[in-house]
Amino acid sequence: MVNPRGPPRARPTDVASPGPLLPSYGVVVGALLHLIVYFVAVLYSFAEQLFLKKNDNKIKKQDAPTHCDLRCCKDGPIRNGHWWPIGQRPPSINPERLKDFGEEDYLNGDVKTWEMKIVSRNEELLGDALSRNLQSSSRTNSSSFNKLIRFEDISAAAFKIQCGVQKTPCMYSRMSKQYGVDIYLKKEFLQYTGSVKERGVLYLLTSLPQDQQRKGVIVASDSNFSMAVAYHASELRIPAFVIVSTSTSPARVKMCREYGAMVISYGTTAKDSQTHARRLAQENSYLYLEEEDSAVYLSGLGTVGLEIYEQVPKLDAVIFPAGGHCGLLAASAAALKHLNPHVSVIGVESESFPVLQQSLKAGHPPEEQARSSHHFYGDVSGPCFGSNSLQLTGKLVDKVVAVREEDILVSMLRLLEYERATVDAEGAIGLAALIAGKLPELKGKRVAIVICSGNLELRLLQQCVARALTLENRVCRFSLVLSGCPADIAKLLEILAREEARVLDIKQEHLFVTSELFTVEVTCTVETRDKIHTAQLRNALLERYPAVKWTER
Repeated sequence: MVNPRGPPRARPTDVASPGPLLPSYGVVVGALLHLIVYFVAVLYSFAEQLFLKKNDNKIKKQDAPTHCDLRCCKDGPIRNGHWWPIGQRPPSINPERLKDFGEEDYLNGDVKTWEMKIVSRNEELLGDALSRNLQSSSRTNSSSFNKLIRFEDISAAAFKIQCGVQKTPCMYSRMSKQYGVDIYLKKEFLQYTGSVKERGVLYLLTSLPQDQQRKGVIVASDSNFSMAVAYHASELRIPAFVIVSTSTSPARVKMCREYGAMVISYGTTAKDSQTHARRLAQENSYLYLEEEDSAVYLSGLGTVGLEIYEQVPKLDAVIFPAGGHCGLLAASAAALKHLNPHVSVIGVESESFPVLQQSLKAGHPPEEQARSSHHFYGDVSGPCFGSNSLQLTGKLVDKVVAVREEDILVSMLRLLEYERATVDAEGAIGLAALIAGKLPELKGKRVAIVICSGNLELRLLQQCVARALTLENRVCRFSLVLSGCPADIAKLLEILAREEARVLDIKQEHLFVTSELFTVEVTCTVETRDKIHTAQLRNALLERYPAVKWTER
């Protein structure tokens, strides 16, 4: 039965009222504060990193250019934080008074030095040895230096001087076919001062403490070492002084001054100039430098071996100049033997001054060493370095040979003709060993020869070339007696023209002829192609003039 009131209504139940849909005011404020603090912290951290990065870049630009050094900038070289326009060199150091020269007079506290650090134990050892040495003595030789260098030392030197010296080419020579050897010439005479000594000098100078760099360095010789010190010290803004004897060539004095050093002539002998240099070093706190077998200097020279191994693949042997200054030979042998123990390392010295062979035989440098004062020999006749170089040479060098002076002269002529290279005796002595046939075991092998120096005076160059042509029988002289008739002299010139001989000089002697009256003694100096051509000319003259006299060399 249907209820007339409709369906019964459900009894209302208690329903909880819904809460607010938005968070409270305090929660919102707290979240916003957290966000603000977070963003402020992020901005502060970013700003701090950016500021530190700018400071680091500024310090690197001022103090330590890593990949570019003295002459590697596009618009001009940067030398120790100072920019100099292209073509303009920094002012040379010319103090008025040596004793009063110091930081207040010239430097004004504005000298900055840079130094690239190799993070390794070997570099630290070299730096510590150098620092202890400088504190204990004003000379570079010390007990801290008397240690054998390692390959890591040479690698550190190569990295540090890579933009300060030239990476010279090691090129295949046209003389290879003539001597049956694949000859590659390492042209170290292309360095700025014409010598390989730049490598060791630059590494030595850049390793000096900043305090010593401000005080300056002093050397007492006119050798390639002194010129390298003069140039690189000037480039690094280190005061440099070169003391030479009054007998030094004016050309050498001028060159050292142009490199930026202050040159002082003192005494008549090298010993006088060395004594004066040591006295100045003691009075003014300069560092007295001389070419010795310190680990730092040898490490710089050893970079030559690294470059040769990189430039010439499948290398069989390397020939170095030796003599008393055998640092290049010893240090480069350390690098080459580490990279490939099968590469033969050979040293060459002069027969007139076999200092290295005598030292190796005796086990120590000889007390009395024969030495020539003539500029032709240069460092070839220098005194023996010391026990460090000698020990390395005896341990790592495979062979040491000696050559004659005549072989050196012919080698200089060959390099001038075939390579257009003007080198001195030290630079040509390596090739002289091949020319003299001292190394027959190298036939058919790949050999690198280090041409380490090219500082030869012009007057000496002329004498060396003339003497070498005479030794090769390419310039010869003969004399004969003719009648005073001009037709006889014309006939002689006709024979010379037919034999294609070039007349260099012709003289006629009328007064002191001991033969028949009204005769003339004719002396001719002629140039020929080679020994065979000279023999043909001699036979042709003997047929016409049986009494012809040849001047033997």
